[in-house]
Amino acid sequence: MDNLLNKEPVKRVAKVLSQFDESIEIQTLDKTARTAKDAAESLKTEIGSIVKSLLLRTKTSFLLCLVAGDKRCSLNKVKKLLNQKDISMATAEQVKEITGFTIGGVSPIAHLNKVDIYIDESLKRFENIFAAAGHPNVIFKINFENLNKITNGLIMDISE
Repeated sequence: MDNLLNKEPVKRVAKVLSQFDESIEIQTLDKTARTAKDAAESLKTEIGSIVKSLLLRTKTSFLLCLVAGDKRCSLNKVKKLLNQKDISMATAEQVKEITGFTIGGVSPIAHLNKVDIYIDESLKRFENIFAAAGHPNVIFKINFENLNKITNGLIMDISE
């Protein structure tokens, strides 16, 4: 499992984390964290403390929504917030192209392209939250305040 830390997407996340706060460590998991449920079981934590990083597509751009594992991203709320009629989930190919990560390992940080980030306020409930670190078996633990700082995200009500 240690060779996962040598994968380019994981190294990208590790670099951003170390520049932000050297005490934030990347963990490899024995089991996949491809879904929030899988991650919560591997970490023995509540499913809501798992950050789902969801790439959405508008007519002209992409945005990343960070949502608690026990919630769903509300496309209707996002449409209203952005005053856009047409917002949908990005395809797997678009996720890889825009973020540099594959679905299941999309990190909230270290994307290949700049994307606006929206953080669901429901993640505030947890002392610590867990996010993917570039691979489905690799995560990092962070608190809500630092997630907000490191992503420069906007905190909004975007879940249902």
